[in-house]
Amino acid sequence: MPRAIWALGFVSLLMDISSELIHSLLPVFMVASLGTSFLQVGLIEGAAEATALIVKVFSGVLSDLWGKRKPLALFGYGLGALSKPLFALATSPGLVFAARLVDRTGKGIRGAPRDALVADLAPPAIRGAAFGLRQSLDTLGAFLGPLLAMGLMLAWANDFRAVFWTAIIPGCLAVALLFFGVREPEARPRPPATGHPIQGRHLRRLSRAYWWVTGIGAVFTLARFSEAFLVLRAQQGGLPIALTPLVLIGMNLVYALTAYPFGRLSDRVRHTRLLALGLAVLVAADAILACGSHWVWVWAGITLWGLHMGITQGLLARMVADTVPADLRGTAYGFYSLLGGLAMLVASGLAGLLWDIYGAPVTFAAGAAFAVLALAVLVLRGLAAANPARHA
Repeated sequence: MPRAIWALGFVSLLMDISSELIHSLLPVFMVASLGTSFLQVGLIEGAAEATALIVKVFSGVLSDLWGKRKPLALFGYGLGALSKPLFALATSPGLVFAARLVDRTGKGIRGAPRDALVADLAPPAIRGAAFGLRQSLDTLGAFLGPLLAMGLMLAWANDFRAVFWTAIIPGCLAVALLFFGVREPEARPRPPATGHPIQGRHLRRLSRAYWWVTGIGAVFTLARFSEAFLVLRAQQGGLPIALTPLVLIGMNLVYALTAYPFGRLSDRVRHTRLLALGLAVLVAADAILACGSHWVWVWAGITLWGLHMGITQGLLARMVADTVPADLRGTAYGFYSLLGGLAMLVASGLAGLLWDIYGAPVTFAAGAAFAVLALAVLVLRGLAAANPARHA
């Protein structure tokens, strides 16, 4: 495994510690301290995540046009680090929304160039393992961040803002590690065609297999709305405010432990089967969370949610890399994220609306219904065209 892949993984780990110090507490902070409705939480979370995914289109295209990935990734991580003080200063849902937009814009700028950089650095034979390793380290940070948040909340008597200020430190460390620890490979030779990558003649080089993977990824996102609703479901079951980060700790621990093994498995087995398994696990997670708010149901659902993420997220990223030309990887990840961002906005807004009107059980039942629909499409049509020849 190239050393730069490890470095990128630890960059993701540090930035996720920084982000999850805030995000693991943010839904409760908005509802309990700022008086935000569940619909507003859904719209804020959906719009923020959609912004990140949509911005990836432009950063991915620019990284292909420029022929460089690291400068854009560095700028995105830097913007993410600079956004952290805004959360500590926020006094209304509108200011939280602005802070989330800045933070997620940084994520969007860095996302596609970073994924394309992983694909550029990793030998094809271990590309699935490389994506799985980066995802595992990223998710380990998403486990450590809430753990640290919980400890600080207990030590500082539920002082949300004091915890938010500490998020600046790991964010700055992530930027420094990327700057000093990752060396970009030599630029790949570009094809004779000129012009920006989103011109028609370039987009026609993106195969039907790629667009099929992109469409399936969007349906996955419709079935899996923001994790903020997991936190609110656990609090609804009586979890104390200081312990609400346990929700993301549990989910991300499962995610971190399973992403690399399933990434390696994707190098050897048919991708369709792993996608179907991931969807089946998501159906089970949503169904369990719809059953009740007792801690047994909540923690079982959270565990299965994390397992679903471990099975599918690195796999989908690897499938995108396998189905596009190397010089269009940034653009490909950008359009993949665009559809996912639109789906996230719809899914989180709908989840918040259903929660306000009908309650949590209907919200999670709707997620299960979308997952069943995606599973049915996968079973009926298959993804043979989206797989490399050795997986067909």
